[in-house]
Amino acid sequence: MSGGPVSLLEWKLGVRSGRLGRAMDYAIQTGLILVTGVVLALVAQWRGWRPSLLTALAVGIGFRVAIMLFSADDTWQPVDFVESFKPAGEAVLNRQDPVLDTDSRWHFLPTIPYVYALLLWLGIPWEIGGRLVTVVADIVLIPLVGKLAGGRTASLRAFQYACNPLALLVASVHGQVEPVALVFGVAAFVVARGPGDPERRGITMEPREAFQHLRSGLTAYGAAGFLRRAVTPLPTERPDLRRALYAGLLMGLALCAKSWPIWLIPGMLLLLPGLRSRAVAFVATGIAPVFFLVTLPIFAGTSFSRFPELIKELRYIRPIVGDWGWAATVVGGNWELRPDLVGFGTYLIYGTILLVTFFWRRADPVDLTTAILLAFMIVTPRLGAQYLMWFMPFLVARPTRFAWPVILGTSLWAAAGYMYLTQFDTDTWWELHSIWARASIVLLPVLAFALPWERRKPKQTPPDPGTPLEPVGTKRD
Repeated sequence: MSGGPVSLLEWKLGVRSGRLGRAMDYAIQTGLILVTGVVLALVAQWRGWRPSLLTALAVGIGFRVAIMLFSADDTWQPVDFVESFKPAGEAVLNRQDPVLDTDSRWHFLPTIPYVYALLLWLGIPWEIGGRLVTVVADIVLIPLVGKLAGGRTASLRAFQYACNPLALLVASVHGQVEPVALVFGVAAFVVARGPGDPERRGITMEPREAFQHLRSGLTAYGAAGFLRRAVTPLPTERPDLRRALYAGLLMGLALCAKSWPIWLIPGMLLLLPGLRSRAVAFVATGIAPVFFLVTLPIFAGTSFSRFPELIKELRYIRPIVGDWGWAATVVGGNWELRPDLVGFGTYLIYGTILLVTFFWRRADPVDLTTAILLAFMIVTPRLGAQYLMWFMPFLVARPTRFAWPVILGTSLWAAAGYMYLTQFDTDTWWELHSIWARASIVLLPVLAFALPWERRKPKQTPPDPGTPLEPVGTKRD
């Protein structure tokens, strides 16, 4: 099989063939756990429970491990889990490039394939080992979601994420690496925000004010003096700069898992106080991706002469549509190669993200990130069910009015794909897939309602009477 887009479509069309086409054996047991989790999360919300972190972890670990064991013993396995993720780990074991030497079945940096290779080398069965990576990451996300929420609801939000049905499906059934990207991305947010009030403000200075500040600084100190003052940290900024370095390194690791965490970077930067700390975090974000790229000759045997081909492959977006939203409606819920739809959708994404960033620029950076990720899901032309997990930790940590309709709706839609459609023969599956894909358009307005509309501007909290007021743009912590 070649690495071109036609062969990839042929590969996707083979999902329902051979050993990957058998029915999911443990759908009922998995469904019962998902329903139990939803009930517990809703009752906790209704009754105002504040379960301890140990309770949340016990519930989360129990649910995830049980479903992982069911999935590992199942005769049905997700096609990319077997035909994409495993070959990437095997390639590293064989000193081959996990992208170029696997018919382009892995399209990201080699960080996760290194972990896959280690687990395969240890002799852990792939059906367990391949999921162990995502299950462990998703368990670590439980306390991180509580930290991201902060305040008096932190323990409730951690418990609700432990019970989140979509997270359970993606981590324990599919084995997709979204939890790995999210565990580092959410950790970067927690570190960047640091101690203090979990409620933060976004951009506090309008462009006109920033221009006036720049002009007055240049007038007072000259270009060289102003630049020197801008890059020289104050003694009191050292903790902020150290926090920025750690946050940037964590966000870089998120980008090593997948490329989409680039949408998390604006929120992380806005959580940091001041230009210098944001610059440090931005530069630090690139360290881990560059490291794992340039060390490919050492760990995977990739020659430098193949790097242009590798970069081209990493940047390539396959124009396959037919699973989600407006594009699925256009193609009738069937998989098609449509560069025109993907090209239009890509520009639509960029324009939408710019608008969302502008309208939520003053909001808490966590709310800004939630808005960006929800808006992406609304306008994207191509999507796998695992994409819907991107916004889950942020929406659970700071829920909006329509958060639960989104959580329940997207989880039900994904569960239908994972557990219901897999029960049928090939022809029936194709008919049901068409209905399932086109039905996703019903979720788009729900996602739109769930945007944090009421939090586009931060709450104006009165200052502590014992704390002197500081001018705009000074340190907050």
